[in-house]
Amino acid sequence: MNKSTVSYRKHRPSKFKNIVGQFNITNTLKNSIKNKNIAQSFLFCGPKGTGKTTCARILAKTINCNNITNETEACDKCNSCNNFNENKSLSIYELDAASNNSVENIRNIISQIRYLPMSEKYKVYIIDEVHMLSNSAFNAFLKTLEEPPENTIFILASTDKDKIIPTILSRCQIFNFKKIKTEEIIKEIKNIAKKEKIEYEEKAIELISIKSNGSLRDALTIFDVISNSSTKKKIDYNSTIKNLNILDNEYYFEITKNLIDEKLSEALLIYNNINEIGFNNEDFIIGFTEHLKNLMLCKNEFSINLLEEYKKNKYIEQSNRTSLSFLINSINIINQCNIKNNSENQKINIELSIIRISHINNFIRKIEKKEKKKKKKKKNKKKNKKKKKKKKKN
Repeated sequence: MNKSTVSYRKHRPSKFKNIVGQFNITNTLKNSIKNKNIAQSFLFCGPKGTGKTTCARILAKTINCNNITNETEACDKCNSCNNFNENKSLSIYELDAASNNSVENIRNIISQIRYLPMSEKYKVYIIDEVHMLSNSAFNAFLKTLEEPPENTIFILASTDKDKIIPTILSRCQIFNFKKIKTEEIIKEIKNIAKKEKIEYEEKAIELISIKSNGSLRDALTIFDVISNSSTKKKIDYNSTIKNLNILDNEYYFEITKNLIDEKLSEALLIYNNINEIGFNNEDFIIGFTEHLKNLMLCKNEFSINLLEEYKKNKYIEQSNRTSLSFLINSINIINQCNIKNNSENQKINIELSIIRISHINNFIRKIEKKEKKKKKKKKNKKKNKKKKKKKKKN
C-alpha cells in the first residue's frame, strides 16, 4: 500500500507569496532581503498552524538562493534551492526543541557554527518550539545568539512567547503571527480541493474553516479526514457535521426565529430534537450565546465589522427582526443557565431559559405601554397646568 502525503505537507508553501494570511510579515522579510539588511536572529511566534515554521524554511531557502527573483523569491532552479527542496542542504538545520531541549543539544549547535557553510551563503538554524528549551539550554544559547558569526542566522519559532526568557527576546527580531481569517482558510481549502479534484459543498468548507479556529494546518487535517470518509472523495455538509460533531448553525437561527415570534412550543421542539441527536448541552449553550452575540454586533455599524464577511448577511437579516433589548436580556438569561453545577437537571435548566426568553418581547411591550401611559399622564398634567394658569389670568 502506497503512503499518501497529508495535505498540509503536500501543499506546504514554497514561496513567500503562497503563505496564507501573513502578508505584513512576509512583506517585511522580503524587504529586508531586498535591502540586504537581514537580522542574525529572528523569533516567529503565534498560534499553531499559522505558518511560522513554513515561513522560517522559506526565509532560509531564499537568503541562500543564488538567483533571487525580482519579486524577492527563491528561484527554485539553482543548486542551493534544489538541495533545499530535496532535503539535502548541508547549511540549513532544523531542531525540534520539544524533543531536543537539553543543554547538550545547544552545545552541538554552538560547536557547529564555528565552521563556514559548505556551499551556501549562510548557515541557518531553525529551532522550533524554542520555549521548550531548558533554562540551562537557554543560558548556553545566550552568548551565541548575541554574537553569532556573520554567516550564521538563527530563526526561532514558538507558540508561547511568554515562556521565553527576556534576554533571548531582546536579542531577536520578533514577528507575531496572527490567526488566519476564516475567509482566507476557505479560499485556500477550495484551491487545494480543486487541485486534488475533490468535490465540495460551500457550507462544508465554511464549517471546516470555522472549526480550525485560525489554524490552516488544523483545517487541512480536518479536510483530509472528511475527504477520506467518503469513497467518492467528496466533502458534503452532512458528513462534515457528523465527523466534526458540530451543531448545524441553522438550528440557532430557527430557535431564535421562533423565540422572536413567541412560538414557544416550536422552539422547545427544536431544542428537544438537538438533545435527542445527542449534542452536548454545554456546547449548545456556548453556540447559542455566540449566535445571540453575533446578532447583537449587527446592531451597530462599527461592531458589525467584527463579523467575518461570509456570515454577515444572514445575521443582519435576523438582527433586523429583533430589538437590542431582546438580545441583551436573552444573553443574560442564557448566562444564568448554570448547567455545570446541575448536571442532572441540565435539560430542564435550558428549557426554562428558553421559556423565559420567549416571554421577553411580551415583557418589553408591557414596559413600553407603561412608559407611554406615564408620558400621557405627564402631557395631561402639563395641559391641565396651562389651563389653570389661563383661568387664573382670566
